[in-house]
Amino acid sequence: MSHWFFKYKIYHLFFWLAYHFGWWSLSSGSPMEALDNILFSPYSTKFLFYVFFQALGVYVTLYYFMPKYLEKAKYTNFLIAVSFTIIATAALIIGGYYLTAYWSDLSFESLFGAVGFGKLLVSSSLPSTVASMTLAMSIKLTKNWISSQKRQQLLEKEKAETELKFLKSQFNPHFLFNTINSIFVLIHKNPRMASDSLAKFSDLLRYQLYECNEPKIPLPREVDYLSNFIELGRLRLDKDVDVKIHIDDMGSADFEIAPFILMPFLENAFKHVSQVQGNKNWLHIKICQTPVGIEMNIANSSLPMTHKSALEVRENSGIGLANVERRLALLYPGLHDLKVSQEEDQYRVSLQLQLSPTTENILQEQVPTPSLHPLKTWN
Repeated sequence: MSHWFFKYKIYHLFFWLAYHFGWWSLSSGSPMEALDNILFSPYSTKFLFYVFFQALGVYVTLYYFMPKYLEKAKYTNFLIAVSFTIIATAALIIGGYYLTAYWSDLSFESLFGAVGFGKLLVSSSLPSTVASMTLAMSIKLTKNWISSQKRQQLLEKEKAETELKFLKSQFNPHFLFNTINSIFVLIHKNPRMASDSLAKFSDLLRYQLYECNEPKIPLPREVDYLSNFIELGRLRLDKDVDVKIHIDDMGSADFEIAPFILMPFLENAFKHVSQVQGNKNWLHIKICQTPVGIEMNIANSSLPMTHKSALEVRENSGIGLANVERRLALLYPGLHDLKVSQEEDQYRVSLQLQLSPTTENILQEQVPTPSLHPLKTWN
């Protein structure tokens, strides 16, 4: 029954009956008097004319003129069509007045007073028709706008999800290429180190393929992955590179983070740190837990370069950096603070992320999230 009621839009009939009953109640000042006139007086014929013809005019406008003219930006044609429909509807409603007098065997003057067709049109049926048409079009346009907004939000969500999947898939082969290339170099340079690298690479690959397929993973798991990556990266560096690593113990961190969101910064640091004999070569990495998430500071020495060559290094540093900047914008809008600076002989990255609590922590209690603290600076 319910399905039939909504399928054939029977509820529209009740809407129009209630709408006109409401107007009649307001004009008479008494809902009971209005109900008595509608059900037990000759005025019921006039009431039905209002209900039927105004509903007819509204539906012609909504389901014929709006798709044909308004949705195609033919505004002049739409205004002309709506104006004609309103006048025609109001004129047809006046017929209900005369039919009421005819069926009741009472004179027109005794029922409605000494008024003619034109006065009834201007004072009664036309304003009422304009009001009902305006209300109906407002409801229809509002529903269309809400549907359009929901559809746009769904499209934007699908676009963002598709873009994130593409960016992540774009990143994975980049990581594999760089790591395999490093191991290949070590095979000839130091077989033992190559063996160690291959073992660590196996752990990283297992993590990448099997352990981080969710949109968000616990922060400690991601930090462990970064630690393994750092150890693998250190095997590639010359002995004269001064490496300083500080990573907080994240074992008790109740945060979730998007996988692989931090790794490209580490990868670029290991890739572009200077390794010139006789120069001061250095790489400093700090990964700290904060009250709202995580903070990472990376700095490395680099070869002196002109502004042009610095831009070239940034553009040719692989797809990782541009990728992660885009992912940050999509996943953490307003929740991250990224600062990248290129100086004459060094490169610095400072990133602070405001993370969401783990699912288990959310279920236990709702804790207000503090605002981002200013980034710490260190030399």
